[in-house]
Amino acid sequence: MARLLGIAVRPEGVETMQLLEYGEITPEAGLAGDKRSRPGRRQVTLMSHSDWLQACAELGAELDWTTRRANLLVDELPLYQSTGSFIQISDVLLEITGETDPCTKMEASYKGLYQALLPQWRGGVTCKVIQGGNFHCGDNVVLKPKI
Repeated sequence: MARLLGIAVRPEGVETMQLLEYGEITPEAGLAGDKRSRPGRRQVTLMSHSDWLQACAELGAELDWTTRRANLLVDELPLYQSTGSFIQISDVLLEITGETDPCTKMEASYKGLYQALLPQWRGGVTCKVIQGGNFHCGDNVVLKPKI
């Protein structure tokens, strides 16, 4: 079982990620306060802290996890090729819809970051909200297999 280490949103018109202690997610709107809050396959992005540390080690840099611009940070989950699996955080249920592909903004943030995020889905996963609810940093996170 993993733990939720961080929650971050990027409000409309703001470039930097804003850290939160707790969040609310709904199937209709995604993560409250985030500019991507709308229905679809990419309502929430989630990244494993261990994968982020591997990317940073490859770069020889200590970068804040919000540099990746993911919404949720969990301590350790095997996210590689996990499409169709589910993430349970408190009452919230997310379906993993695919890999969060690194974009050119990663390279602009730190030279080499784009390439460091490519192996084994280090950049994390995209998720669709199946069941909404409230959650907090420190909550348990469970990866459930595909149905």
